[in-house]
Amino acid sequence: MVPADQGGGVMRADLLAGDIAGLGEALAVVDACDRTLVDGLLRPQPDQVAALTELADGVAGTPLAGPVAEAVEKVAVGAASEDHLVVIAAARTALLGSVHDALVARIDEATGRPRGEEIASEPGQRQMPNLLGAARSWLSDVARTGWRGIDHDLVSGSAQVVSAMLPDPELRRLAVLLDGFAAELAASCPDTMLDRVPVRRWGDLWSRAMVLTLPGAADVPAIETVTGRLLPLGVDMHEHATAAQAQVHAVFEPEDGGTPRLVRASVSAPKPDSVVSAGIWQLLRPHLSLLTAVSEGRSMDVDGMPLTSEGDLLWSDEHARPGEPAEPFTTARVVLPTATTSATAPLNRHPAHIAVPVFLEGYTADEDDDVLTFTVAGHRLSVETDRLPVAGPLTPDGVAASTACIGLLRWDDGTFVVQPLAVETTVKRKKGVAVQAGAWAGGTTDKNGIKAEKAATTAVTVLRERAGRLLRK
Repeated sequence: MVPADQGGGVMRADLLAGDIAGLGEALAVVDACDRTLVDGLLRPQPDQVAALTELADGVAGTPLAGPVAEAVEKVAVGAASEDHLVVIAAARTALLGSVHDALVARIDEATGRPRGEEIASEPGQRQMPNLLGAARSWLSDVARTGWRGIDHDLVSGSAQVVSAMLPDPELRRLAVLLDGFAAELAASCPDTMLDRVPVRRWGDLWSRAMVLTLPGAADVPAIETVTGRLLPLGVDMHEHATAAQAQVHAVFEPEDGGTPRLVRASVSAPKPDSVVSAGIWQLLRPHLSLLTAVSEGRSMDVDGMPLTSEGDLLWSDEHARPGEPAEPFTTARVVLPTATTSATAPLNRHPAHIAVPVFLEGYTADEDDDVLTFTVAGHRLSVETDRLPVAGPLTPDGVAASTACIGLLRWDDGTFVVQPLAVETTVKRKKGVAVQAGAWAGGTTDKNGIKAEKAATTAVTVLRERAGRLLRK
């Protein structure tokens, strides 16, 4: 998508539009498995058994073949134990992992960028088996009951387990997942009243939580320390009712002149409902100086910064200082095509985790029924403008008027889509102007940004004062 004579590598848009062998069949098996959880596995009907048999066929020839076949037999007669349900969750996870790998292989082929070797992991600390067993027991009860049969009594059974897990850093990931999952189920009770069950989402949450109760699931990616220059590409904002996260995507250039690498740096913070728009940046900004570098359009020099083998910087301001100006679109044109992408840990191999930085240029933008698409070399690529943060100057209209785009390539609802992080537009006298979705991350002089910051400052100040009074009492 970037002509070679402009300094970039050519990205094959046609490969993103082409079919991937076996992808549809694998997803159909996952969908069939998910439907079995709607009515529960306590007294399975013939169609539910047939769907799980498809799951067993889907992993035939793998080490899971025998255990899954046994688990399906036990489910069919209503005698499935917790271990059998864990096996079913693992098989579903493995199938979606294969879908992830096929999609990532197609992206690598389309971008022409190399990918890192399979990653090593380091054992987590010894966990409390009783708590993991309690979590597995609750999840098994949920699967046996099914989404249509859950009630508040069943959902509330997770509260004690979550409370016991949260103080332990090694169990916190599972605790937060269980807490969020239980909250979604509670909001939908009784499920017989639901017009539409979020089958894929709840299947994802259930199976991931089940697998996390297994020994070794808490192993963490290997960590090294790196020194060099960090060149930001853009910020991806994730906002929920009670929490927010900013994830900066960047290219890391090693000090020793080695191959550049795609990396991420993230910061998360809890937030009340009243903090919205630019107020979210105020919660995140103090914990990640990199956000200021994004706003100012400059690099960061890092020295001895921890980096996981999945490409995540464990950010510490002690290991970073502001660097020279670095324009994201220059980085995207010159450095991004040569950067190596890190491999993904097995448990994170899911289509929803795919978010690959790409640079697009030479496209035409079209909008039809409020759906924006980029047409590149005759191939259409959907644009996810609904992911643009409210707390930023980049708007759907700005994306539609753009001539170049830095974005994240994702996969959603059976197709590749691009989420814009920054765009270039042409104004008078053919001068290019860059607009970042996260331009207000580190503060802004934009009049709209200043107005939003002022309103947010009042809300954040009041909340901090109230929290301070409560703590003093």
